Amino acid sequence: MKFFSYLYNIVMQWAAHPRAPYYLSALSFAESSFFPIPPDAMLAPMVLAKRSKAWFYASITTIASALGGVLGYLIGYFAFDAVAPLIQETHYWAHYETATEWFAEWGVWVVFIAGFSPIPYKIFTLSAGAVSMAFLPFLICSILGRGLRFFLVAGLMYWGGEKMEKALRTYVDRIGWTVIILAIVAYAVAQFI
Repeated sequence: MKFFSYLYNIVMQWAAHPRAPYYLSALSFAESSFFPIPPDAMLAPMVLAKRSKAWFYASITTIASALGGVLGYLIGYFAFDAVAPLIQETHYWAHYETATEWFAEWGVWVVFIAGFSPIPYKIFTLSAGAVSMAFLPFLICSILGRGLRFFLVAGLMYWGGEKMEKALRTYVDRIGWTVIILAIVAYAVAQFI
């Protein structure tokens, strides 16, 4: 089944679109406060499509993501009671409880780690606001964590270049189906634990 190859070709077409940087900015902003798809999914193919703009794309992804994190922080700070019932109805509530425990234990470093890792960043931005974390350290750690992550992604795509693009094109279906199977197995295992 060539489902992921089909999606890959579509994403590569979008990545070469003249308005792609605007879409990347919007996706990066939204993901940091409420949207589920990480910007890496668009950043990587954009860098592969236009390697000369790798650092520009990483910069706009970082800036837009940090600004989206500010929105998440403000939602958590001013309106957490209003959004809490929505979060409780999703699988994100357990992540929120974990995030607040981590804030209590490690403080601002959690924002840096969450910004760099694949952990849902929006949960940490909302949590930081909900627990009234100091804003300036939150912003600095957001920029550093998100920046490291997005510049790493851009760098890997830049240095991988044509070889990386060919490898992705060749193995995208195998990788995609493997990830789906692993996600299903992880979900099934989590239900029994």
